[in-house]
Amino acid sequence: MVEQLFNGLRNGETRALARAISLVEDGAAESGELLTLCRGALENQPRTIRLGITGPAGAGKSTLVDALTRELRGQGRRVGIVAVDPSSPYSGGAILGDRIRLTDLAGDAGVYMRSMATRGHLGGLAAATEDVLTVIEASGKDVLLIETTGVGQGEIEVVGLADLVAVVLVPGMGDSIQSLKAGVLEIASVFVLNKADAPGIERLEAEIGEMLGLSAIVSAGKAAPPVLRTVATTSEGVVELLGALDSLAARFPRDGRRDQRRDSRLAFIAPTQVGAVLDHLGIAVRSLDDSQRLYSALGVVVSGIEEIAHERVRVAMLQVGESRIELLEATAKDSAVGRFLSKRGEGLHHIALRVPDLGAAVEKLKAQGARLVSEAIQTGAGGHRYVFVHPASANGVLLELVEAASEGEAH
Repeated sequence: MVEQLFNGLRNGETRALARAISLVEDGAAESGELLTLCRGALENQPRTIRLGITGPAGAGKSTLVDALTRELRGQGRRVGIVAVDPSSPYSGGAILGDRIRLTDLAGDAGVYMRSMATRGHLGGLAAATEDVLTVIEASGKDVLLIETTGVGQGEIEVVGLADLVAVVLVPGMGDSIQSLKAGVLEIASVFVLNKADAPGIERLEAEIGEMLGLSAIVSAGKAAPPVLRTVATTSEGVVELLGALDSLAARFPRDGRRDQRRDSRLAFIAPTQVGAVLDHLGIAVRSLDDSQRLYSALGVVVSGIEEIAHERVRVAMLQVGESRIELLEATAKDSAVGRFLSKRGEGLHHIALRVPDLGAAVEKLKAQGARLVSEAIQTGAGGHRYVFVHPASANGVLLELVEAASEGEAH
């Protein structure tokens, strides 16, 4: 059944794709095997560009998604859409379904639309959004549009799933702009000032400009996100918006890993770090699948799973705010993680700090007489470089120092 569904969605069968999505959304027993097949397929095809469309309720996100889809189809590009809506208090399903969206494109084989209910999940997305995106991506779509619910400044989970995020705002928001700035405004790849034909558009544009001028992005010497006007109901400005998004997406080669591209984008919007910062906590687990269920229930998104052959370990990265959790599953009992599990059981394996220059950090530690597990710098999950400091020199804790992959290494 699973292979039949997989072959069907790969061949463009809409029914197979819909059934496959239902399996992973419901967490069915077959979903793990299906996702493994989908992830394997993605290793051998160009990466789909994922565009997050987020912003407060009433900003016109759905209308903008409709306009973007029409333009993309006009260019001959295949489009997948995941629209996350609030849950119905009666059925538990999405309050707004795809029956009232994109009605004119319903018969277009190059468009697939899926509405998902949050089912109480916070952050603007549903808990299964990542898995649903993986399945749709495996079906061969060129662009995925991810429309979040309108929940305000907490709606930032999309940054862990999308390559680029368009934050949609409208005139007349008043003080709500100020309340948004500490959250959703900080994740923007581009600001879309929708309903630009309404009074107050100049004031809104000025407010965004002022906030960007004071932001950590500009203070760190990085380019501010572009600010574009649109009128989604008439498609005014949509061509320019898509052009800006394509230009930004060109920074991510389409064969790049999803977690590498996300880390690169986060590095683009985050202030430059001048010292070590917490990168992740490494936790040894007996089963990645079982452990992911716990974190998924807490709304933590798995950004990628990778097997590190030389370490004989499978790694799952989970984005938690500005830091991450790294789940480690041994693939061999005599590996470092395997021995740890045998001796101590599941638990905290190491703490990782990210440093701007790993080589310089290693030389400083060696000059101070610190003991390293190995002085050779290794390459790990996502292409980052790392070394381990022995617990004897780190207060009894295995300490990992990591440096993000360079542009050439990451892609």
